[in-house]
Amino acid sequence: QVQLVESGGGLVQAGDSLRLSCAVSGGTVSNYVMGWFRQGSGKEREFVAAIRWSGHNTYYSHLVEGRFTISRDDIANMVYLQMNNLKPEDTALYYCAADTSGIYSTSDLYPRMLDRYDSWGQGTQVTVSS
Repeated sequence: QVQLVESGGGLVQAGDSLRLSCAVSGGTVSNYVMGWFRQGSGKEREFVAAIRWSGHNTYYSHLVEGRFTISRDDIANMVYLQMNNLKPEDTALYYCAADTSGIYSTSDLYPRMLDRYDSWGQGTQVTVSS
C-alpha cells in the first residue's frame, strides 16, 4: 500500500515562498501520476499540479501556473511543490496524491482529475497572510 506524507506547510506573508514535500513509501514514485491538490475552508478540493512519466510532463492549474513548480526526485522517492509569490487565496490544506492504477492516457485532462487518484496524504496547511 502506497503511503504519502506531506511536510513543509506553514504561515507566511503574501509574496513569500514555500516548498512542500511529499515522501512516498510502499511504491515507486516514477511509476505513478503524482499530484498536488488543495482545499480551502468551505471549498471543494481542487487540482493544483501534477507530474508523470519522465518527470518532464507537468500540469498546472491556471491559478498557480507561473508561480508554482512541481518536481520529482526518483532516487529519494519524493515529490515537491515549490510555491513562489504566494497569495492569500493560496491559503488551504495541501494534499499529495498518487494515481497507482497504471492506466495509460495521453489526455492532458487525466492528471487533473481528482477521482483518478487512489492514494492520499493527510495534508499540510499553508496559510498566507496579506
